[in-house]
Amino acid sequence: MNNTQLGGTAQNTSPVGQIPASAQELKVAARPVVSFSGTQQNELLAALPRKDLETLFEHLELVALPFGKELFEYGSKLENVYFPTTAIVSLLYVMEDGATTEIAVVGHEGVVGMSLFMGERAMCSAVVQSAGYGYRLKTQYLRDAFNQGGALPQLLMRYTNALFAQMAQNAVGGRHSSIEQKLCRWLLDRLDRSASNELKVTQELISIMLGVRRESITAAAGKLQDDGLIQYRRGNITVIDRQGLEAYAGECYKVAKTEYDRLLMDVAR
Repeated sequence: MNNTQLGGTAQNTSPVGQIPASAQELKVAARPVVSFSGTQQNELLAALPRKDLETLFEHLELVALPFGKELFEYGSKLENVYFPTTAIVSLLYVMEDGATTEIAVVGHEGVVGMSLFMGERAMCSAVVQSAGYGYRLKTQYLRDAFNQGGALPQLLMRYTNALFAQMAQNAVGGRHSSIEQKLCRWLLDRLDRSASNELKVTQELISIMLGVRRESITAAAGKLQDDGLIQYRRGNITVIDRQGLEAYAGECYKVAKTEYDRLLMDVAR
């Protein structure tokens, strides 16, 4: 018999001592659901066998990553790792005088903040450069999963090799490539991690990321536009000829791209 049948005012039928609709319950209810299909938007998570991936489900959290958000700074303790899905994150090295240079970029192909040793500190800063979403995971949970073996350790170590290749490419390109080649590689790195051929970015931001004068970026962008490779309007760059852009970038772009392609090809077997 329920309260309506009794004909009286509905009474609280919760067990004694249980607080209904608590703040904790509401928080859990509001937390975005982690789905198998959702995690497939990150290529590292998608490459994991379903059994290995499901062991991470209860610890993964889908989070918004707004433009400009600092995920961690140089020297800080790495408490979380991030698997971007639609966001793009820049790994930056900041000099004592405040000068900033981008050393790598991470999107849906990778992971940010990986730490496999207790107490490890960040060797760079990580800042969201293109807003979107990603999955956050406590570093300790990733460390535990890594130590259990399976496909995850090999996958993460191979991704680290690909990331090192990108850093090496940036170091060599920064010394031996022209401004136009650097700009081509920078744009291509974003296109590989974006859903369209349009990038919302200012010349000032590009100059900061590449560590060159803004006037140099203006001149380089103008040349690429005159050559029919891009179309630039204030705050927006549209890539018109991707193949031409790749040819112009040359080895400055191809080395790291080859490593990432090899990684994805091998894990797909």
